[in-house]
Amino acid sequence: VSVKAMNGSSEEEIVLLAASVEVASEHPLAAAIVNGAKERKITLLKATEFKSLTGRGITATVNGKKIALGNQQLLIDQNITADDVLKEVESLQQEGQTVMFLVADEKVIGLLGVSDPIKETSLEAIRDLEKEGVQVVMLTGDNRITAMAVAKKLGITQVEAGVLPERKNEVIKKLQSEGHIVAMAG
Repeated sequence: VSVKAMNGSSEEEIVLLAASVEVASEHPLAAAIVNGAKERKITLLKATEFKSLTGRGITATVNGKKIALGNQQLLIDQNITADDVLKEVESLQQEGQTVMFLVADEKVIGLLGVSDPIKETSLEAIRDLEKEGVQVVMLTGDNRITAMAVAKKLGITQVEAGVLPERKNEVIKKLQSEGHIVAMAG
């Protein structure tokens, strides 16, 4: 949805590096970035030393540069500061975008914002479920700001955000232990 270049980089370079490291990933956000590169007719580079860091992002080497792409927790783990772009990040999150930081050689060089468009039928489906007495809970790996922006559009009031994949099962088990019958849709 959005690409923000900084520290002397260009939007094309941001998309090129991000897609080059994401091409090997099976994550839906990776597919969005790779598709964005294809739409821009960008030829990808070979990535080596690929590492997936569950719930945080990925690292790889592209063209001799150490690349990291992921969320704010990835930056924290790598001791990289991005205080100068946090206002921009929050603005994109308030629009419902999931923001990823692109780091080259330990310096943030860009931001990528992706969003999963809300299907036209989703709001009606949620309202129908609630009319039937079903309690709808959003359980997402997205950060709280992005999750709340999407939840607001859908009229969802119960949100669990920042939930890593391994913790989603725990949340479901907790709901079940409270006597709830749980169904999950993704």
